[in-house]
Parts: sequence; structure tokens; C-alpha cells
Amino acid sequence: MITEIAPAPERVAAEPARPRKKRRTWDEVPRWQIYVPLSIYLLFTLIPFYWILLFALRPAGSTSLVPWPMTFDHFGKVWNERAFGTYFQNSVLVGIATLLMTTLVALAGGYALARFNFKIKKAFMLALLCTQFVPGALLLVPLFEIFANLRMINSLVSVIIAETVFQLPLSMILISGFIRNVPYSLEEAAWVDGCNRFTAFRIVVLPLLRPGLIAVGSFAFVHAWNHFLFALMFLSDQSKQTIPVGLNTLMSADSVDLGALAAGGIVAAVPVVIVFAFIQKWLITGFSAGAVKG
Repeated sequence: MITEIAPAPERVAAEPARPRKKRRTWDEVPRWQIYVPLSIYLLFTLIPFYWILLFALRPAGSTSLVPWPMTFDHFGKVWNERAFGTYFQNSVLVGIATLLMTTLVALAGGYALARFNFKIKKAFMLALLCTQFVPGALLLVPLFEIFANLRMINSLVSVIIAETVFQLPLSMILISGFIRNVPYSLEEAAWVDGCNRFTAFRIVVLPLLRPGLIAVGSFAFVHAWNHFLFALMFLSDQSKQTIPVGLNTLMSADSVDLGALAAGGIVAAVPVVIVFAFIQKWLITGFSAGAVKG
């Protein structure tokens, strides 16, 4: 049987490949393109802090751009004459109590959202997200009515509860995301070893949530420390005011004591800066863990 042999295909001359444009890697970027924008941003950020230090440390009436001769009279005036020591204690109490209540309640709610399925779970999650669009000012009237009926007006407890209620939705969502990143098989292995659900959670899951809990708790503390509205509306006694309200008392319609105001701002900012300096690595770890999946 004779078969026809197909002719060999003609060879087409290959076109010369176009040279591809080589992309510059991060290491090949000139250093000035990195350091110049960072330096501008750093300068833009540090100038307000230097301005506050300047007014707080230079004598009253001075116009020098350098705080020399240096004085601490403004700090003594704020701490002693303006009762900032009392404001500081109240803010610490409100901040720590809000941190503990928010973390504990959000931990329980976040575990339920992460490990259990129920009919209204999606609707409940949607409601939690929608609460983030509600400004705190809209909560003043209903919260004031509730606290007035409970005779809790002019009490730090009312501010703590209000701050906790305001922080809970976002905290619960964040902690549920952290718990989802913990493999469910770890809890099942603990159950096989004889642990109940609570013991398995305490021994296995809770240690792995430390970065997330620190991140959530730190933001709850900072928000309660800096929040002005709830303390202003629910507290009328000066001995129960917090630092943001105390700073407001340094400003009047006729005059503003810039030195005392700057000193009070430093007193209010230093504790928060110290807290974030110590927990910085935990914050980075917590946000990285929550951003992987959830």
C-alpha cells in the first residue's frame, strides 16, 4: 500500500524577540526616591509635636522658637491648679475598665460567631457592620435616658458602659476573625484528650489569640482615653471628669492658656505613646494574623 508523503512544512523565519523592559526591583530603586518622601512625611508629622513641646516648655509670653530657658511651670499649674491628677486617675480607670469589659464580652461573642452556625448569623454580622456607620452622638439621647432611669448619671460606670457598647461591634468582628485562623482540629484534639469546650478554649485557643486580644484591647483603651463626648454628657461633677474634658476647661471664650493647654496635651499623650511603644510588636503580629484569612 502506497501512502503519500506530505511535503515538509516550509520553515518560517522567526522574528527576533523584542527585548523586554526590565522592571526595577525594590533594591534597584534609588535611595533618594525612598528617603525624600519619608523625610517630608516625618517632618510634617513631627512639627506639631515640636510646637506643643515648645509652648509647654518655654516661659509664658516668650516668642522664641527654642524652648530655652526651659520651664516646667505649665505642668505644675496643670497638675495642681487644674486638677489634672484627678482627671488622669479617672481616665486610667475608664480606659482599663473599658479594655477589660470590651475584651471579655467580644471574646465570648467572637467565639460564638466563629465556631457556631445559627439562622440569623449573617443578619447579625450585617447588623454589627452597620453599627459602625452610626455616630456616637446619636447614642447620647437613648443612653442618657437609660442611665437616668438607672440613676447612673454622674458616675464613671455610665461612661465605661457607654464606651464598651460603642467598641463592642468592631471588637467582636475582629476577634471572630482571629479565632477562625485557629484550626478547629486543635480543639477537637483537646476534646479527645478529655477537655470540655471551655477548658479546650482556655488551654489551646486563648494563648494563640494573644496578639489579637492585645490589638483589640489597645484600641478600646485608646478610644476610651481620648473620647470626649460621653464623659462630657454623663459626668457633671468636676472631680469625676476625664482628661479630654479637663483639656476643654483650659479654653474659654475670652482667652486660651496655650502653655497650660500644651502641657495638658502632653500629659494626655504620653501614656498612650508609652503603651503603643511596648505593644508595637504584638499589634503587628495581631494585624498580620487577622489579615491572612477569616
